[in-house]
Amino acid sequence: MEWIVWGIPVAVAILVLLSSAIRILPEWERGVVLRLGRYHATKGPGLFLVIPIIDRVIRVNLRLMTFDVPPQEAITRDNVTVKVNAVVFYRVIDPAKAITQVEDFKAATWNLAQTTLRSVLGQSELDELLAHRDKVNAHLRQILDEATDSWGIKVVMVEVKDVELPQGMQRAMARQAEAEREKRAKIIHAEGEYQAAKTLVEAARMIASEPAALQLRYLQTLTEISMEKNSTIIFPVPVDTLQVFLGNMHRPSTGS
Repeated sequence: MEWIVWGIPVAVAILVLLSSAIRILPEWERGVVLRLGRYHATKGPGLFLVIPIIDRVIRVNLRLMTFDVPPQEAITRDNVTVKVNAVVFYRVIDPAKAITQVEDFKAATWNLAQTTLRSVLGQSELDELLAHRDKVNAHLRQILDEATDSWGIKVVMVEVKDVELPQGMQRAMARQAEAEREKRAKIIHAEGEYQAAKTLVEAARMIASEPAALQLRYLQTLTEISMEKNSTIIFPVPVDTLQVFLGNMHRPSTGS
C-alpha cells in the first residue's frame, strides 16, 4: 500500500513532464529551441519533443504579415513639404535569425520603415511621387529588404498609400491643370481651323480649274435654299455668265 501511495504523485509528475515535453505547432509556425540559453534547433511544424526545464521554445509566425507606416512629413528634393504614409508586407524566412539577431524583429522592421520612408522622400521629387509611385515603392522595398536580410526577414512589397500636399500646392496644381486643358483646347481649335482652310483652298483650286463646277455649285446651293418655304432668295449671278448672255444677244444674226 505504501508504494501505491508514493507511486501516484510520481506518476502524476511523470505525466506533467511528458505533457510539457510534447509540443505541436501548426503549418505556419516554427519553434526556435533554446537549450540552456543557447540556440539548439528550429522545430516544426507538427509534433516534436523538448526537454522540460532545459529547453525553451519560441514560436515564430511564417505567414505574410503587414503593418502601416504612419504619415511621415518630409521635404522632397524640389522643396515641397508632403506627408506620406505606406504599408509594408513582409515575412520571416529564417526564424533562428529573427530571434537571435534582433530583440524584436516586428518593432525593428516598423521603425526602419519609418526612417527609410523619410529618407526616400527627401531624395524624390513631387512629380515622381505622384506619377511614378511604382519606382518609389520599388526603391523602398529594396532598401528595407537589404537592411532586414541579416534579421531573417524578407520584405515582399511596399506600397505608398497616400500623399498629402499643402493647400497652396493643391491650388497651384489645379491652376496648372486648368491652364493645360485650355492650351490643349486652343491647339485643337487652331488645328481644326487649319484643316478647314486647307480643305477650302483645295476646293477653290479644283473649282478654278473647271469653271463649270462653280455653276454647278451655285445650282446646288439654290436647290438647298429652295427647300425652305416662305423665303426670299437672292441668288448671285457671276459677271462671266452675264457676259456670255450679253455676247450672244449682240452677236449679228446670219441669214439663211
